[in-house]
Amino acid sequence: MLYRIVIRPLLFLFEPESVHNFTVFMLKVVLYLPGIRTLLKFCYGRSEKILERELFGIKFKNPVGLAAGFDKNARHYNDLASFGFSFIEIGTVTPLPQPGNPKPRCFRLPRDKALVNRMGINNDGAERIARNLRKYNPQIIIGGNIGKNTETPNNKAIDDYVRCFDILHEVVDYFVVNVSCPNIGDIKELQDADNLLELLSELQKLSAAKPSPKPILLKISPDLNYHQLDELIEIAKKTEIAGFVATNTTVLRDNLNTNDRIIRKIGKGGLSGLPLRSRSTEVIRYLVEKSEGKIPVIGVGGIISPRDAIEKINAGASLVQLYTGFIYEGPSLIKKVNKEIIRNKL
Repeated sequence: MLYRIVIRPLLFLFEPESVHNFTVFMLKVVLYLPGIRTLLKFCYGRSEKILERELFGIKFKNPVGLAAGFDKNARHYNDLASFGFSFIEIGTVTPLPQPGNPKPRCFRLPRDKALVNRMGINNDGAERIARNLRKYNPQIIIGGNIGKNTETPNNKAIDDYVRCFDILHEVVDYFVVNVSCPNIGDIKELQDADNLLELLSELQKLSAAKPSPKPILLKISPDLNYHQLDELIEIAKKTEIAGFVATNTTVLRDNLNTNDRIIRKIGKGGLSGLPLRSRSTEVIRYLVEKSEGKIPVIGVGGIISPRDAIEKINAGASLVQLYTGFIYEGPSLIKKVNKEIIRNKL
């Protein structure tokens, strides 16, 4: 309540990317104070047995995680864990550092409880991010979301994914292959069946050769049609990847409450938040039903309330991730989602 009435209105007075950087910096400062970390864990954490999940060989203390994009450079995961998340996906990580697209590149749509971003996969590069993960000793499950550098042509893309996989392998618990970001012009071509089969096969082969293989998941665009989703299911079966993350942001601008003039002024970018909820759930349900529940799905997209998370789980999602809902509703959303899962005995 305090967050929505007092804190959020103040934060929303300023540009989104600057507010994000300020907020995570202040969180780190506050957590240096004695007892604050323990207090936050007491206020927001839940540890009931009913919340525990085991998926692709990993035990999660609850089903709620933080989606990729919030802690791109793996600097804040232990601080964010204080709010009750059981896993955090860092990245998207590319082999080389890259600045991303020109600013401004992130925009709020408050009337829709949504965000539009065209960040362009800005990150510090795989080597630096791996050092951060070693330095801060994760106290939470870490997923590594990996992609290619913008300047890397698609015929060399596999090399980028392989390099990220090698660099991050020892410091993450699972991988998510990102070929669905709408803010990198040609990356979506990697979703084509032949390209994707080659990419995932190579990563699976690489993982199998490691002393401790890591689960590999695929992040899916909400803008794919059912034929394309069928192809992804067949590829997942052939390559035996661990699961899907559904879904990424959308390029569509359907049924928004925000004025069309504002939407046109913002321009290109991936839309996240409440307008994505129904389509994301639809994709999750389709993937689970068509695969006969044999391919686990992490559900993400439009979870603004506990009810939205329950909708994803009822559609077949094994775990859920927050991002835009975390920004609009604050950290209490994690606890509320877990309480609703307990109440519904899911």
